[in-house]
Amino acid sequence: MDRFKAYKLTETPDKKIRAEFVDVTLDDLDPGDVVVRVAYSDVNYKDALAATGKGKILRRPSCIGGIDFAGTVVSSTDSRFVKGDAVLTVSGEYVGVSHDGGYSPYARVRGDWLTKVPRGLSLWDAMALGTAGYTAGVAVVRMERCGLKPAHGPVVISGATGGVGSVAIAAFARLGYHVVALTGKETESDWLKRLGAKEILLRQSLNLEKIKPLDKATWAGAVDSLGGPVLAWMASTMKENGVIGAVGLAASAELHTWVMPFILRGASLLGINSGDSSNDIRERVWQRLATDMRPPLLKEMARTVPFAELPKVFDDFIDAKVSRRVVIDMAA
Repeated sequence: MDRFKAYKLTETPDKKIRAEFVDVTLDDLDPGDVVVRVAYSDVNYKDALAATGKGKILRRPSCIGGIDFAGTVVSSTDSRFVKGDAVLTVSGEYVGVSHDGGYSPYARVRGDWLTKVPRGLSLWDAMALGTAGYTAGVAVVRMERCGLKPAHGPVVISGATGGVGSVAIAAFARLGYHVVALTGKETESDWLKRLGAKEILLRQSLNLEKIKPLDKATWAGAVDSLGGPVLAWMASTMKENGVIGAVGLAASAELHTWVMPFILRGASLLGINSGDSSNDIRERVWQRLATDMRPPLLKEMARTVPFAELPKVFDDFIDAKVSRRVVIDMAA
């Protein structure tokens, strides 16, 4: 096969990351059961951390980046996949981290990491959702399994303009929940309401310096991307048997809270780990993202960037200047 361009990340001797386009062949890619012609990838915060070296993401000295991709099977020795199948991966634990990833026109991976794109989603749609959308989907499914229902009360979602937050707002709204978007970006209020938020709660209106062990019982559910004081405040304001899905730590990895909300109000705190889900969970969540949880404004929730312009995107993620999902067109 002819040579093609891939975006490779390499740790230098001084522990920095060199990110560059390189010429590779299919034989240069890591071994795997399935070869995929990649149509689209995307950019997640984790991709930006890896490419800029701002986070310790790579688990080996050198790797083609891109934790997500969607494309068409070219060849397979895994009986679950045949040539022509539309597939996606959003593993985040292997691809683009410890195994060559999606920033390449071709990928060769284990079949266990792939999911068939469900009817109702295109390859572009799959990457418009990507790891962020999938994480939001896992949160919704697990919170519902813990008994959350629209009749129980409002759901508050932090990091509302981010990838996870945006999809969570749209999914919960579509399922009939009263959604409150918690954001520090007042200028995005109209967009958040278009996604489905009934109310906008500005983060700067909260007093996070004095969080009570038990505050006014307000929320039946919460999805948190921030961690730290915001998550502690959420816990203190949960209603009876409320459910929190913790999906991120963009503000802080620490949590200083009290036991009372979990005992006296029966609140639940769920850790949402989307990176190592079983195949049946992945298929179930993607099926719902294609049907009853599909965001109505998905086409507006993401913008498409040509593969050649990929390096220009990462700094905006690190500097929190991104308010839409970014899909990478591997053919452009």
